[in-house]
Amino acid sequence: MNPVRFSPGDVVAMREVWRGKVWAARPMVVVRDDSDLHAFWFPRGTPWRRPCALDGSPMRVPVREWRLAEDEWDRNDNLILAAPGAAHAVHLFWSAETELLGWYVNLQQPLERTSVGFDYMDLALDVVAAPDLSTWRWKDEDDLTEFVSHGLLSAGEARAVRAEGEAVLVRMHDRAAPFNDGWPSWRPDPSWPMPTLPVGWERSTRA
Repeated sequence: MNPVRFSPGDVVAMREVWRGKVWAARPMVVVRDDSDLHAFWFPRGTPWRRPCALDGSPMRVPVREWRLAEDEWDRNDNLILAAPGAAHAVHLFWSAETELLGWYVNLQQPLERTSVGFDYMDLALDVVAAPDLSTWRWKDEDDLTEFVSHGLLSAGEARAVRAEGEAVLVRMHDRAAPFNDGWPSWRPDPSWPMPTLPVGWERSTRA
């Protein structure tokens, strides 16, 4: 049976899930959802749920019990591009003045469709690249090391995460999709409202 696709302008719940428990939840506006690409808009000012320790202190890695705290995305406007089945997503960041600030490759589990959006889990390591893709650097290597040291990922799984990033860097160097698809000039529909988490996001099930 073919999965039900979301339409441009729909708001979905993008949940990070670790070992069956929601680690973070972000509402995003669907830009595209088809067999070639999932694309989402996550603008500055969006309310979301972030993980924190039971005492309210911030958490970056799920090494102990956590709860979800309400927060507001106060960074840059963000477009997320994820090919179906890919273990990464490519982000583009814009300033409030719509200046492209850079590209960001998030190494993560592939998206899994749910009744109200998609589930995945961030796997710590990232790549940050200049707007013109001329330079790049690894980000959060310490977090990946912490995943391994706490037994959250094996050494082999961590190597696979880095290998995925290296494969994306080859595509970036070759200006392969999505780095050659005109996304820097894309702009959101001005009629789209600020997204909020859809009803049922806490209990959504895999589609």
